[in-house]
Amino acid sequence: MILALIFVIFVMEVRAVTYYGSYEHRLQQIENSVEAMKENISHMMRETKNRSVVYTRWGKKTCPSNAELVLSGFTGGSWYNDKGAAVDLLCLPRDPEWGEYIDGVGGVRGFVFGAEYETYDTIGNLRTVNNHDVPCAVCLLRNKSVVKMFPARKTCYKGWKLEYHGNLMAGYYNHQAGTMYTCVDEHPDTLHGGRENKDGRFFYSVEARCGSLKCPPYVDGRELVCAVCSKE
Repeated sequence: MILALIFVIFVMEVRAVTYYGSYEHRLQQIENSVEAMKENISHMMRETKNRSVVYTRWGKKTCPSNAELVLSGFTGGSWYNDKGAAVDLLCLPRDPEWGEYIDGVGGVRGFVFGAEYETYDTIGNLRTVNNHDVPCAVCLLRNKSVVKMFPARKTCYKGWKLEYHGNLMAGYYNHQAGTMYTCVDEHPDTLHGGRENKDGRFFYSVEARCGSLKCPPYVDGRELVCAVCSKE
């Protein structure tokens, strides 16, 4: 009888050790998982904090106060009436460096010219800069993951932060060179000594045309604005 009782107590103790040992092991697993999740979240937060994006502020020499100026330069592009023109714009630095070169214009080449505002028949700030050369600023924005230009908007959508807003501009519709829609700051700067009408890449205001573009909400012949917005 005593031996049987001792055996029962022994079995109960073994079961208790097994149960509590399994419980403690499982609890340790949960704690390890929680710590791993914390580390992953912390890593993701560090990555988000270290993210940066770069964008070009067209028509300005400076960046907004929340961005770092990478360079303040000259807007460049192809000649407004060249058939083989490049479409994209360049923000050219004021301190160019050179590789191997042959001086003299000619040969089988592409060309880069400066850019001018062509705004003689517009209103507001744009009219005052007609025929002036166009500056640009390359801006570094920290703790952001994306920057986007929204046409026909002066403000950003919910969750986005406004970097700058201005006027939607492009080349003249009847010139041969293709161009890109570009958001030029609403308070455009000019380049010193760039008042002469030397042509190059042109910036014209852009207006809406009804038809396949729905009116309303758009209005035929009305100039379009734009907003450049960022998001974390």
